[in-house]
Amino acid sequence: MDDAVVLGMKGYSLSKTLGEGSYGKVKSAYCDRLKCNVAIKIINKNETPQDCLERFLPREIEALKHLRHPSIIKTYEIFESSAGKVYIVMELGEKGDLLDYIRTTGAMREDIARIKFKQLASAIKHCHDSDIAHRDLKCENILLDENLNIKLSDFGFSKSLSRDENGKTILSKTFCGSAAYAAPEVLQGIPCDPRISDIWSLGVILYTMVYALMPFDDSNVRNMISMQKQHRIPFPNSKHLTVECKDLIYHLLQPNVSQRLCIDEVLKHSWLQTPKSTIPSPPPAAEEGEHSQNLCE
Repeated sequence: MDDAVVLGMKGYSLSKTLGEGSYGKVKSAYCDRLKCNVAIKIINKNETPQDCLERFLPREIEALKHLRHPSIIKTYEIFESSAGKVYIVMELGEKGDLLDYIRTTGAMREDIARIKFKQLASAIKHCHDSDIAHRDLKCENILLDENLNIKLSDFGFSKSLSRDENGKTILSKTFCGSAAYAAPEVLQGIPCDPRISDIWSLGVILYTMVYALMPFDDSNVRNMISMQKQHRIPFPNSKHLTVECKDLIYHLLQPNVSQRLCIDEVLKHSWLQTPKSTIPSPPPAAEEGEHSQNLCE
């Protein structure tokens, strides 16, 4: 039976394809039971490498079953057909992903970025408090609902943390995610606590929100790592950012893992406590920094 028939028997009316990968696709559908549109991730186990089936798919399903947070995409149902297809029915990000939003609207004002970043950081706190690292944080994996609220998605590379006999977190050695968002220790293959690497990715996302630029040019990864390790972050003069916002970005993009903030420290940072009344009026659009990549070309 094809997908439309299988899903039809479950009360879903398939619609357009939202995205397609090597081993599966995501389609929108209408759910008769919920009376709303949903997103359905369809994974064909017969076309998926054994490594993914044994490691990544179980981790994704485990994370989706356990994580419940207003800023994390809700999972309604997971089932498998007799033909070896896994269907993951999720909340639909009606307004698309954060990267497309930034490309369309440009750099965000700080008061808007603060709201969205706080939602994202609170979602990551829920993950980390649940001993789950996302490991693939990027603007493409952050969806927006009808009211432009943040909805963290795509837990395909997520990992439940394990501990040794002394209770210490067992470090991760696997490269996951996109180079442009990956922490320098991940790019260098240095064993690391993946929660701390998530924090670096948050820094790249915040920078992208307020500048509509990427902080580092990933066209040459070796050069990018060198820039990252020197802690040289380009802050274009064409857009005025508050000292507090720059300070948070600077501490998120800290190459020394022992000095990088943890998620509780991120949420306590002064920029996230600043009253909205102190935010300056919207500045001119940002220009491309010396070592950054423009998203709005």
